[in-house]
This record gives sequence, structure tokens and C-alpha cells, in this order.
Amino acid sequence: MNILRLLDKLSYDKFFTTEASRLETITNMSLFGKKAATAAVPLGLGALMTTPVKAETTETKLTGTALKSTLTDALQLALVLEYLENEYYSIGLSTPGLIPTGDRTVFMQISKHESAHVSFLKSTLTSLGTTPGNKPTFDFTANGSFMPFTDYNQFLILAQAFEDTGVRAYKGQAGNVMSNKVVLQAALQIHSVEARHASQVRRMRANKGWIELADGGSMPSATNPVYAGEDNVNQAGYNTGTLFGTAAGSAAYDEILSGSDAQTIASLFIV
Repeated sequence: MNILRLLDKLSYDKFFTTEASRLETITNMSLFGKKAATAAVPLGLGALMTTPVKAETTETKLTGTALKSTLTDALQLALVLEYLENEYYSIGLSTPGLIPTGDRTVFMQISKHESAHVSFLKSTLTSLGTTPGNKPTFDFTANGSFMPFTDYNQFLILAQAFEDTGVRAYKGQAGNVMSNKVVLQAALQIHSVEARHASQVRRMRANKGWIELADGGSMPSATNPVYAGEDNVNQAGYNTGTLFGTAAGSAAYDEILSGSDAQTIASLFIV
């Protein structure tokens, strides 16, 4: 996934009509997964989602069996997330009358990103001698709780929830990629782009681009787990709320989402 330039009002049209497909490296991502979907994604991913990866002391161990397995497991997890987002935006764009003309350019570009990510992850897994996992069967209604393809407001709600969840879950695995500088760099590049996706969708819903407190911003209670813990103001032993106020202090630092919590959220949308 490439790095996109910071979006502002003046660069809006140029940003969302520029092709972005320079994919060079990929990362260990903790992402959407699901206990019930583990069969569709091989290599024991359930354990990876909840167990920290032991840091390796040298990048040369990348070719070792243990680290290679960890890497390919993470790539399989990444592929599940990209499958989910890619299919969601694809269905949304192909549904007549759902997305207003003025917003289609945004989602067409984001969709291109997700499609490119799917292709790249599958290619990378194949090059590592691993068969990419099959695409799970998705239920974007969450068993009837949402109607995102008949109600544009609900489409935006789930788009925000998916993007915000991905950003938090991905960040939660940052410590597991620090031992490899190449992977870490790719992880940071991917994470920043996903965060910009999330920020843009939030603004399209008239929300701030960042999260304050444990409040997603005009979101239904079903999405509360996506934002649980975001009201934390204590960072490295320092209370940021004391100086900036509770809302500003919590917004100054994004919180992580554990792999198990990400699984719980994602499981709502995987059959």
C-alpha cells in the first residue's frame, strides 16, 4: 500500500483521482479475523491473534522457519481484512443509487487500494511458498443488524467502523514487527494510509477526523467495542488530561485494539 498525501480541501479532487498502486513491501498486521473463520485462514491464526510474537534479534532470521511462519500467518490475517474491505466497497459501488455521485470518487479510490492490497498479499504469500487463504463468506448485515446496501448512512457507519477497527488492531501488533526494519517500515506506511481512510470517512459523516473519548461520533451502540478504551488519558505514566483536558488528552493518543478484540468485532461480519 502506498503513502497518500495529507488530504485537505484544496487537494481533495487531485488526491482522490490519482492512481496509487506502488506496492513494495508488506507487514505483520493484526487485523480482522474470526474464531469461526479460522478454517478459511490456515496456519493456526487464532493463536497469533492473541499471543505476542517473540522479538528476533536479527533480520537474518527472516528466512528461518519460525519467523517465516509468523510472517506468513500475519499476511494471511492481512488478507482476511483486505478481502473484507475490498468486497464491502465493491458491493457498495456496484449497488445502483447507493453512493451519491459526489462521494463515489472517494470510495472508488479507496476500493482501488483494497483491491490492489488483495492482489499484492496473495502474490506475496505465493512467493513465500504459502497458499493464500480463501476469501471468507461475509454477511455485512451482521445477521440483520445493519442494512448498509440499502441505506447510505449505514454504509458510511460500517465503513467508519471497519476503518477505525483496522487502524486500532493493526497498531496493536506494532511491537511484533519491530525486529525487522523492512517490515516495520511497511507497517508504518500501511498504517498511516488506513488512518487517512478512516479520517476521510469520519469527515464524510460530519465527525472529527480523530477519535475523542470512547465515542465514535454518531455511531450505533453495536459499534461500541470499536471505541472501547479510547477515553484513556494516561500515557507512559503521564496524565494528558491534566494539561489538555479530558477530551483533548484522550484524542492526543490513539489506543490499540488487541487481536482478540478485533476478532470479536470482525466475527459479526464473517459467516
